[in-house]
Amino acid sequence: MPSDLPRYKRVLLKISGEALMGRHEFGVDPEMVSQIARDVRAVHEMGVQVGLVVGGGNIFRGLSLAAEGMERASADYMGMLATVINAPAMQNALENIGVNTRVLSAIPMATVAEPYIRRRAVRHMEKGRVVVFGAGTGNPYFTTDSAAALRASEMSCDVLLKGTKVDGVYDADPVKVPDAQRYDCLTYMEVLTKDLGVMDHAAISLARENRIPILVFSIYEAGAFARVLAGDGRYTVVRDSCS
Repeated sequence: MPSDLPRYKRVLLKISGEALMGRHEFGVDPEMVSQIARDVRAVHEMGVQVGLVVGGGNIFRGLSLAAEGMERASADYMGMLATVINAPAMQNALENIGVNTRVLSAIPMATVAEPYIRRRAVRHMEKGRVVVFGAGTGNPYFTTDSAAALRASEMSCDVLLKGTKVDGVYDADPVKVPDAQRYDCLTYMEVLTKDLGVMDHAAISLARENRIPILVFSIYEAGAFARVLAGDGRYTVVRDSCS
């Protein structure tokens, strides 16, 4: 393991629901979930404690029509429940390859997951278990990005990683703009003032307040999770200073 890796004793990976869709239009792609599980195992085997926050866009996309005209709070609760569908899928994929995993839900549902208790989550990670956090923050009006920043802060994580479709943050949509430029480094304030959409403003502000760097990379690239933690590969880092 590279000499600089021990500084990352505990990390939190945010995975969007869209990432779990893989090539599908909605739902869960077993092949994609298995790839992510293998990447998490590779990092776990380095001795790094890993927490995951999963989104619910892959499920909620199919429910979006039902949510039209619905009050925001009710629609948000539907989204949170969608993440609890994804969390056991991620747990199953990890345990199928020998990684002990626990699902903790911010909305109590004892037959499906353990209730989220901060000290319990920390203890699971200290015992070498991967922890999957479901149901976002448990509150409406907060995204799963905010939940990721919150859990990273509560768990005293060394870094927050966001796995996306592209290998970092660009000055324009690289899918639509072929010559879009990728940033190697951004400050929290640059992300906020330029409204770059790395994460929502609440998540960026919380990471900034707790001085947790954010690494944005492509979750679709197999092995990228471990390479990024080693300082290799392509990614964008968001932190206090880029000097």
